[in-house]
Amino acid sequence: MSELPTNYQRDASFDSRLADDEIDLRELFSAIWAGKWVISAVTGVFAIVAVAIALYLPNIYKSEVLLAPASSEQSSGLAGLAGQFGGLASLAGINLGGSGIDKTTLAIEVMKSREFIAQFIDKHDLLVPLMAVKSWDSEANKLVLDSDKYNSDSNQWTREPVPPRQAKPSPLEAFEEFRQILNVSQDKQTSLVKVSIEHYSPIVAQQWVEWLTIAINDEMKTRDLREAQRSIAYLERQLAQTRVAEMQTVLYQLIEEQTKTIMFAEVRDEYVFKTVDPAVIPELRARPARALICVLGTVLGALFGTIIVLIRYFYKKESSAR
Repeated sequence: MSELPTNYQRDASFDSRLADDEIDLRELFSAIWAGKWVISAVTGVFAIVAVAIALYLPNIYKSEVLLAPASSEQSSGLAGLAGQFGGLASLAGINLGGSGIDKTTLAIEVMKSREFIAQFIDKHDLLVPLMAVKSWDSEANKLVLDSDKYNSDSNQWTREPVPPRQAKPSPLEAFEEFRQILNVSQDKQTSLVKVSIEHYSPIVAQQWVEWLTIAINDEMKTRDLREAQRSIAYLERQLAQTRVAEMQTVLYQLIEEQTKTIMFAEVRDEYVFKTVDPAVIPELRARPARALICVLGTVLGALFGTIIVLIRYFYKKESSAR
C-alpha cells in the first residue's frame, strides 16, 4: 500500500516546480537576448515601412460648423390650436397634428439622405473633386486629380469599370463616398448640431460645409412652403363648404398659422438651423497621425520580432529533446 506524500514532500515538490519555472523564465530572457539582432532587424523593417506609409498618406483636413435649431413659432401655434380645437376639427376630417418627429431631427436625417446628397452633388458639380482627387497642392492651391480615374484634359472618366460600377461614378456611389467624409451629430443636452466635412483640401472642406448649411435650410424651407400652400388651399375649400361658426373659427385660425409659416419661410435665410460658430479653413490636418503610425509600426515590429525569436527557441528546444 503506497504512502501518502507528507506536507514536507509536497512543499519540496512545489519548490522544485517553482525553481524549474524560474529557470525557464531565465532561459526565455536569454533566448530573447540571444535573438536581439533578429528583433532589431524586424523592428527596423517595420519602422521603415511605417514611416513610408505615414509619409505616403495625404493630409486630410476637417472643417466644422456649429448650428442651433431655429425657433419655430408656427409649430407652437399649431400645437396650441391642436390642443384647443383638435376634437372639433377631427369631426370635420381635419388633422391639426401637434405631434410627430422634431423638425431638427428631420432636417438632420434629410441632410444624410440619398436624395438630398445626390442633389447637392449634382447642383454644385462635386463629382470630380469627390471621386477623382488624390491630394492637394498647397503651394498652387489646387486639387491633384488621379489620372487613372479622370482625365482633366478631355474631361472624361478613365477608371476601369468593375461591374456593376461604370467608369463614371453613379449617384449612389457618389452618395456612399460623400457619407464617408460627412459627419452630422447632435448634442442631446444642448440640441446643438455639428456638421463636418473631411477633404484633401481645407478650402474645399470649409466651402462644402457652408454649402451644406445653406442647402439644408433651403430644402426645409421649400418643403414647409409647399406644405403650407397646399394646406391653405385645402382649408379655403373646407371653409367654403362649412356653415358652422365654430368650424369657421378653427379654419380661419389654421389659415392664419399657415400664413405665418409662409411668412417665416420667406423672411428667414437660416430657416431650420442658425449658425453659432461658422466653418473656417483649417490650418492643421485632421489625419493621418503620422507620429502615432510610426510608433505603432515600431511596437508591432518589436512584438513580431520577439515572437519569431521565441518560436525558433521553442522549436530548437523540442528538437533537442527528441
